[in-house]
Amino acid sequence: MATGRPLVTIGLIALCAVVYVLQWVIPGQAVYEQFAYNNFFISPALGAFEPWRMLTAAFLHSPDSILHIVLNMYTLWIFGQALEPLLGRARFLAVYLISAIGGSVGYLLLNPIFVPGQQLSGLVGASGAIFGLFGAMLLVQRHRGGDTRQLWVLIAINGVIGFLIPQIAWQAHLGGLITGGLCAAVIAYTPRGPRQALLQAGGLACVLALLLAVTWIRVAAG
Repeated sequence: MATGRPLVTIGLIALCAVVYVLQWVIPGQAVYEQFAYNNFFISPALGAFEPWRMLTAAFLHSPDSILHIVLNMYTLWIFGQALEPLLGRARFLAVYLISAIGGSVGYLLLNPIFVPGQQLSGLVGASGAIFGLFGAMLLVQRHRGGDTRQLWVLIAINGVIGFLIPQIAWQAHLGGLITGGLCAAVIAYTPRGPRQALLQAGGLACVLALLLAVTWIRVAAG
């Protein structure tokens, strides 16, 4: 449990805001080109292997639409205020970051590896990580015996929007949702005891290792 202000949530929002400003201030698309994610960037066969982009892309947003970052940060604020006190700051941060990676893995699994000659379109935005918070909240609410109907409606609405509006990566939403649920399951169902925190950390590390293994298998398969 964490008491006081949701410092991690505030920090994540502040970091996204700073990066968004940098996207405007730095000439050209330098920030986008260095930190956005596309399947091309983790394919050694295509001459690129920059897997950190699977995380850094979650801190970028489209400079063409301020609504993109505003909606994501508003949702992060709402769910962060609810989840951070329940999970604790370190566990909440771990769920968010691992879910961000899970969103990129979902995009990788459900899209073909980049083919030379195609236009390189990067994945940006915190949506995958935020869907991870949806999945985590759903699991936590269920574990606590709370009503999850409104969460299911919210997830369904956002899921449908991902299919209806062009240039929204529903694959990242799905990957983040599943990853967030797995992370929350590790935290919620670890038996209480003096080693609980250690077991939770080990479980979260296993979720991350699973994502890395799936990524490697997908890239190796081409």
